[in-house]
Amino acid sequence: MTISAADWAFDKASTEPFVEQLVRCATQAVGEGRWKPGEKLPSIRQLAERLGVSRFTVADAYERLAAAGLVVSRQGSGVYVARSTQTRRLALEVDASASAMAQEVILLRRVMDTERFSLKPGNGCLPADWLGDGDIRSALRELARQPAPLTEYGSAQGHPALRRQLGLRLERLDIPADPAQILMTSSASHGLDLVMRALVRPGDRVLVDDPGFYNFQALIRLHGAVPVALPRDGDGPGLAALRLALEQHKPVLYLTNSVLSNPLGASVSRSRAHRVLSLLTERRCWLLEDDIYADFDVQQSLRYASLAGFDRLVYLGSLSKTLSADLRVGFLVASPALIAELTDIKLITGMSTPPSTETIMYRLLTGGRYRRHVEQLHRRLDEVREPTLTRFESLGFEVMHRPTGGFFGWLRLPDGLSASGLSRRAAEEGILLAPGRYFSHQPDADSYMRINPAHCPEALWPRLERLMNEVSD
Repeated sequence: MTISAADWAFDKASTEPFVEQLVRCATQAVGEGRWKPGEKLPSIRQLAERLGVSRFTVADAYERLAAAGLVVSRQGSGVYVARSTQTRRLALEVDASASAMAQEVILLRRVMDTERFSLKPGNGCLPADWLGDGDIRSALRELARQPAPLTEYGSAQGHPALRRQLGLRLERLDIPADPAQILMTSSASHGLDLVMRALVRPGDRVLVDDPGFYNFQALIRLHGAVPVALPRDGDGPGLAALRLALEQHKPVLYLTNSVLSNPLGASVSRSRAHRVLSLLTERRCWLLEDDIYADFDVQQSLRYASLAGFDRLVYLGSLSKTLSADLRVGFLVASPALIAELTDIKLITGMSTPPSTETIMYRLLTGGRYRRHVEQLHRRLDEVREPTLTRFESLGFEVMHRPTGGFFGWLRLPDGLSASGLSRRAAEEGILLAPGRYFSHQPDADSYMRINPAHCPEALWPRLERLMNEVSD
């Protein structure tokens, strides 16, 4: 049976492009079962003449339908509805609980679930409309106009000009580093994975802050190593606990957010940093300094790398938090010997990082507007941070550390409230919370949660207060 040209819904007066109208019409007809598998479509000439459009338009529509698996072209015979067309609803994602690591990444999955959660006070990123994408779109248009091909590998260590620019940024943090000591990665997480591959072996012990970033622990276990929790306060890791952990566990590496730590929002003090470096040096333990929130640091806090250089120290940075979670770019800074090894691991496991993405990031950093963009983020965070913390305090929460920058707060819940229980109840109403058990392994971890003031609009408060009352009843 042949599908008639009259079966195509088409409106030449519509602003919708002709080819998209044809594709939409055919997709709906096949999906609803009105066009059956094996039925023949009109020829390109017939349909073009019947609808009064160019043959190119029809040919383009047929190509798109074939690419989507809805039609097949038979040489010398014509175009037919595909026999393998699926009219049933297809599952787009697997059941997350089927993974052995489901509990390790459950909060990450929830953060990325834009349909389920309408309010996200537990989010680890800034709202998309705070970042904006106008400059990114402009940089993309510039990239499309450049004569250089967009089809080649990038250099092994990453975009040379971007690495030079990052070197200048590091100088402002009192961290001297040649571009040759910088390795571009596809994200901070990618960089951390490369370091783990180079320095850690199965069974090794690795120190992590407690409370600290939950993905550190997940990645450590993924590499067959054992995370060792190191209690942390507003000034940094506890020295007595660090000394004991170094003696008992002989860790090979310490992973830490030195500045505006996740979730505490605190930066290591100068006096604490000196003692930490001294203890790590005595035991020949590597330090990975994760400084992905550097651009939110209004006080120009001290970095471990500014004190110790890169002798058994790796510095990790990222541009995702201030610019885009989509165009992910990270970088590692280390000694030349280690950078050479990390570059080889990068090439073996994933080839080069995308030069087009790094070109866009370079243009954004050097375009003259990045500094103003970051300053605007500082102002907006300053406007919401203290009022949000005060609002939580009015509901009975205790603020464990008052950040001077960034977008995290670490709160103790009112007595009798379980962060996990409140989170489960909130999720039922589309509210994402981040209970303390993801960040801490202390016995009282369920009494805490991380919040992001940038994701706490006025609509949150009456709903949160009601949920607290329900959970506490």
